[in-house]
Parts: sequence; structure tokens; C-alpha cells
Amino acid sequence: MDQNKDFYGDLKDDDYHSFDDYIDDDQVDNGADEYEGEEETTTTTTVPEEPPKERFVSNLEKLSKFKRLHREEVRKIRGKEKRLRRKRKKELGLPKQIPRTIENTRTPNDDQVDADDEEIQLDESLDEMSAYFSKQIPPKVLITSSHNSHRRTIRFCRELRDTIIGSELRWRKKCPLKKLVKCANERGYTDILVVNEDWSKPSKYMSFRTIIVLNLPHKLTNFVNISSDALLHIHLPNGPTAYYRLSSIRYCKELKKRAAYNNSHPEIIVNNMTTRLGHTIGRMLASLFHFQPQFRGRKVITFHNQRDYIFFRHHLYEFKQNGQRVAISELGPRFTMKLQSLQLGTFDSKFGEYEWKLQRHEQGVNRRKFFL
Repeated sequence: MDQNKDFYGDLKDDDYHSFDDYIDDDQVDNGADEYEGEEETTTTTTVPEEPPKERFVSNLEKLSKFKRLHREEVRKIRGKEKRLRRKRKKELGLPKQIPRTIENTRTPNDDQVDADDEEIQLDESLDEMSAYFSKQIPPKVLITSSHNSHRRTIRFCRELRDTIIGSELRWRKKCPLKKLVKCANERGYTDILVVNEDWSKPSKYMSFRTIIVLNLPHKLTNFVNISSDALLHIHLPNGPTAYYRLSSIRYCKELKKRAAYNNSHPEIIVNNMTTRLGHTIGRMLASLFHFQPQFRGRKVITFHNQRDYIFFRHHLYEFKQNGQRVAISELGPRFTMKLQSLQLGTFDSKFGEYEWKLQRHEQGVNRRKFFL
């Protein structure tokens, strides 16, 4: 016992040895397996490395950040160079260059119209719209749609009725178009507008063909996006008939800061229709509205042609600063028309004679030649 006390007393005073130095060899052999097991557990608890996917995403973020900074630097350098070039041109007094656009590089037409030409004035006095422009017959417009029209088409027809003062909206009820033209002639209408609709964007769940084949209930047609896609304009009693494709329709409620509506006859502006065909289309569109505008209403309707697209806009203007400035606000609706065909006489799909028809996909058609 005294020897053990002296041994442990020496152990407390020893600063250069550990407790393992005093373990017997038998104890080491017996506990070898346990010691190895402890080492394995310690290796498995190490911190896992970052997954390859996360490393890939972080590298992409760094790369996108580098590209963004590089683009900003390039943009700054190009801006400085552009300002220097402008400064040099201004010092040298060089003329400003006109940018090349599709509009100013168009192929010139041979049938450009001059309003002061005697031949054009003679044609205007003898064409189908001469009674309107001589202020003999006020316009009376009938607006209708295709059979079983849907919500967006009905909404567009109602906004057209509010835009064209004095027009009437009637439903087709499976009435053939030729019979409709005959009845409208008997009742003294001067124009017919037929709004067609298109099932152009079917849903990913169900197509229009599936609804027709399966005879499903009408409520399921909400899966299909129905939109107005065409406008047929028939001038009575003897034509002509114009067919347009509609696009970019914006309803009145979709316009921001819309002006208050008033029931007055608008002023009509037909812009940039310089060919014989464009002159005819412009006269047809102008004949939809009354020939005596009410200037107190301060309403203006614009048909602007650009690259054969006719943009329809409806504005209310207001004079400010004693007439030195004019402020406008849009009334709506807003849409774009593309002329597809012009047919002589009233509508006849079988035996009608076409004065002009769009032929974009035929061989040899010049895309820089415009027709309006």
C-alpha cells in the first residue's frame, strides 16, 4: 500500500508523462478494438463538403455578376465614345444622319395619290362614298358579330357602338350574311360591321376540338381563350367590302387614366394613306362617322397607317395656357387593323370579284413594298 501511494504521488508531480504511459500492455491489447471503433466514429462526424449542384449555382451567380459588371463597363465606354463623336460632328458642322427604318426605305409605289389631282377628284365624286362626302346621306351603321359570340367579343362590339355615335348593335341569330345585307339595305343602313372571333389560344388542359367532339357543357369553354380576330366592313348599298385582321385590342377599362366619355360626334383624322388603295380605305373608314363633328365635345378619332397596319386611337383633347399647349387623354378602345382584302360590291364569298388581296407568301413578293 505504501508503494502504491508513493507511485501515485510521483505521478501527480510528473509533468512530462500522460496517463497512457502507465497503462499495461495487456490492457492495451484488450481495448484495441474499442479504440479503433472510436476513431471510425470521429471520422464520420466530419463537416460534409458543399454539394456539386450548389457549387455550380454559386459559380453561375459569380459568372452572371461578372458579366453584368462587364456590360456596364462596356456601356459606359460606348457612351463616352458616342458623346465624343457627337461633339466632333458639332464642331465640324456635319449634317445629322437620318436613321434607316422600314418606313423610309420602302419601295415607292406607282399609284401615289395627290389630293389636288383633277383625276382623283373626279373619281371621288363618282365612287360609292360620294353621297356621304357630299353630305347627302348621314351614316347609319349596323354592328353585329359571328353566331354564338362570347364575352370578349360582345364587349368589343359594345365599345364600338359607343365609339361610333348613332350606330346600332344587333345579334345575328344564325342569320346568313347575304340575307343580313339585304335586310340592312331595306332598312336604310349605310354600313355593316361584322366582328369575328377566334379560338386562337387553347388551354393546355383542353382544346376546342375536344369540346366539340365530346359535346361537353358550355361552361367548359372557359378553358379556351376566345378573342376577336377579324372585322368585316360592308359599305351599302353597292359596296365595297373590306376585310381586316384585328390585333392588340385594349378595352376601355384596361387603359390607365382614361378620360370621361361624352356623346358627341368626333373629328376624324386619316393619316399616311397615300396610294389609291389607301385612299379608298381611308374614305370607307371616315364614312362610318358623322360628317359634321361637334367641336365642343373635343373628341378626335385617328386612323394612322404605318407599314400597312392601321392604328385606331380615340382621344379627348384640351387646350391649356391660352391655347398654346394641347393635352390629350385616351378614351378607348384601342386596336390595330391589317387589311386582308378589298372586294368589289357587297359580300360574296363564291362569285365576288376582288380589287385587292394580300399575297404575302407568294414567290417574288417584295416585303419593302407597302400598299396603303
